[in-house]
Amino acid sequence: MTRRVRRQAGFTLLELLVSMAILSFMMVIAWATVSSTSNTKEHVKEVTERTHEFRVATAIIVRDLSHAYLSANEDQSITDRRTMFIGQPKGDVTALRFSSLAHRTIWADADESEQTLIAYYEAPDRQDSSLTNVIRHETRRLTNEQWESVPADKEVLLRNVEKFTLEYWDWRDNDWKERWDSTQADAETGRLPSRVRITVVAKLPSGNDITLTTQARIN
Repeated sequence: MTRRVRRQAGFTLLELLVSMAILSFMMVIAWATVSSTSNTKEHVKEVTERTHEFRVATAIIVRDLSHAYLSANEDQSITDRRTMFIGQPKGDVTALRFSSLAHRTIWADADESEQTLIAYYEAPDRQDSSLTNVIRHETRRLTNEQWESVPADKEVLLRNVEKFTLEYWDWRDNDWKERWDSTQADAETGRLPSRVRITVVAKLPSGNDITLTTQARIN
């Protein structure tokens, strides 16, 4: 009788150990699942926030470009022209400046009109110089002065980008070009591209890259 009780007690202890092992395994699985879910949610949040930022910025670019124009009365002999469309790659960020009718006047009697010069270019982040931002530069009027010296409103359009690429559709050559210059005789003199392809690549805090591509049609 005593041996049978001892055997039953030992068997019960073994069951307890097995149960504890199974419970521990299930807890590890549950923790891994929760951790994975948390990481997934954080990744989705990062992607959502960056995608929203990209879409807001590209919507501004699309609007700016849709109002790009060149004056038929431009003096071709001067260096600093009032209207132009000049885009060229500079490292990982394409620099572009162009005349546009996208300026919005706030005051009725202000010395400004819808005509403006808009430029996009790269600049280091003020708080962390290792990061690259894309700046939007907009003057309140068009002049024949050097565009950098004209008073302008400047804002960070895109922050912490890896690449900002603009490509221009040449309807004559039926091809995309990485450069465009409406002021040069040996280039695209006096004409605009019909479309601009915008590609933005940025790195998420997780280290993954995110890419967004869209196009702007020039009216």
